[in-house]
Amino acid sequence: MTTTTGETDPSEWLTVAPRSAMSPRVRAAHPAVPRWWRDVVGCATWASMLVVVALWVAGGGLEALTGLGAGLTSLGRLTGLVASDLLLIQVLLMARLPVVERVYGQDELARRHRLVGFSSFNLMVAHVVLITLGYALVANANLLVEAWDLVVNYPGMLIALAGTLLLVLVTVTSIRKARRKLRYESWHLLHLYAYLGVGLALPHQLWTGQEFLTSSLATVYWWSLWIAAASAVLVWRVGMPLYRTFVHRLRVVAVVHESADVVSVVMHGRHLDRLPVAAGQFFTWRFLDGPGWTRGHPYSLSAAPTSDTLRITVKDLGDGSGFLPRLRPGTRVAVEGPYGRLHEGVRTRRKVLLMAGGIGVTPLRGLLESLPQSPGDVTLVYRARSTGDLVLREEIESLAAARGARVLYVLGPRLQGRDSWLPQSAGHVTDAQALRQIVPDVAAHDVYLCGADPWMEAVRRAALEAGVPVDAIHQERFTW
Repeated sequence: MTTTTGETDPSEWLTVAPRSAMSPRVRAAHPAVPRWWRDVVGCATWASMLVVVALWVAGGGLEALTGLGAGLTSLGRLTGLVASDLLLIQVLLMARLPVVERVYGQDELARRHRLVGFSSFNLMVAHVVLITLGYALVANANLLVEAWDLVVNYPGMLIALAGTLLLVLVTVTSIRKARRKLRYESWHLLHLYAYLGVGLALPHQLWTGQEFLTSSLATVYWWSLWIAAASAVLVWRVGMPLYRTFVHRLRVVAVVHESADVVSVVMHGRHLDRLPVAAGQFFTWRFLDGPGWTRGHPYSLSAAPTSDTLRITVKDLGDGSGFLPRLRPGTRVAVEGPYGRLHEGVRTRRKVLLMAGGIGVTPLRGLLESLPQSPGDVTLVYRARSTGDLVLREEIESLAAARGARVLYVLGPRLQGRDSWLPQSAGHVTDAQALRQIVPDVAAHDVYLCGADPWMEAVRRAALEAGVPVDAIHQERFTW
């Protein structure tokens, strides 16, 4: 096969896109992400748990470990305090704080959120068991009788029980197998009960917690942490989406059928130049068009934003996206965001490799349009089953011509027998070898990935094997 530059490429599985012409819409660069903020956020998280343990020690926690009943009670207090601290940290991770969002991105935040959530839940269960056992031993009472007495007669314990049950519901539906049986919209709605669960489960410490009753420092610390968590939720999960929805007043102006199962939705709004969004990022969208408008849908921008338009391109995957072709012009749109790290602000090198799988091309198409570049700096590799599955192909090829970028298509049915990003026709080469064939100096590139999770993981492994540093690989998962 002969490329447009006259070089000979014998690969049977690789197609070089022809070039045409199109003028890109380039918006001002997204601010770079300060890497040291990741360390600051991580250190603050660990410091909060160290403070909790120190307050427990200062409150006589170690001295209480002498007897069995008192020792179990003291350990129960410690596990409860650490669980509460992690619950509030989890709330802050869910609060969409801009600095945390920009440092970690939704992909990493989701992983940390699950880790913190399950750790907090396990410690909460340990807290309930240890406290009940400890009180029963000290009072020489039946375990079930003591549990009933704790719930009924101790201040705040009934609402704590209600909060605990809600957190159990959220935790169970967060287990991977359970999540896969739920639609994203249903899971997202259930997950919001975590806020109510935290709000009900923690206040009993004000009435019954020894650390609150005996230490002014502990009281100040916990109240400060609770206020910070509640304020973050009210400002960034409630206030900011309402503010941006009201100020920018997005409305659907066109629904364009890109193929039988792919549509682009174009929205017009006011003052979008004030919206801190970059190509490659995503919003949670709510189309206010009737029943189901409360459900949020996370979709990436498929074109660089302008001062008055935003566009998404979505494939009907049977996950609630099938309503988009029926949207009517004039439909109002509520937004949360922008979110995600697939933008130019995380870029560390001059050269960039964009790796797209299927409909995952949409945010990378926006990056192709917006990334500052000289001819030859950017390469887009687009993996699809056939030419008929190439979404936004004409736009991509036109943008590549205008920006001096290179576009390569990797087509064919999925390779069987190994976890790979390659098609069946490329089974004679390894994933890393194929990557080096396409981009010989791939180790000198930033690599942006978007596609199905297994596909992205295969590309990531290949990129690491080909010498790309881990900090130069940027991806966003949209599974939940």
